Amino acid sequence: MTVAHAEAPEKKPESDAKQESAEGEEEEEGEGEAKAEGGEGAEEEEEEEPEDVLPAMQDECRESAKCQPAVKHFQHCTEKVESGKGFKHEDCVEEFVMHCVDNCVAPKLFSKLR
Repeated sequence: MTVAHAEAPEKKPESDAKQESAEGEEEEEGEGEAKAEGGEGAEEEEEEEPEDVLPAMQDECRESAKCQPAVKHFQHCTEKVESGKGFKHEDCVEEFVMHCVDNCVAPKLFSKLR
């Protein structure tokens, strides 16, 4: 069974793909000549990417008093499992920490977005 993601391009037979790539190269060459002649295809000014505030907000919430019990429990569990003192096939679930962090970040995040 093949799984296709919504963002993935559709697979085409090799003969179609080769033909389209050859046509695409011809179109690109023609566009380059138009840019050189008229300058109409000048590059648009790139907008500067805004800084992502989410990681900083997550760190702030992770270190808050509200989330410390979940963080400490996760760290203790991880140390226990990595040292071999845990149960067989035991793993630590970070989702409890992330649940606390997400609940802390959510009300603050949308006020910072533009």
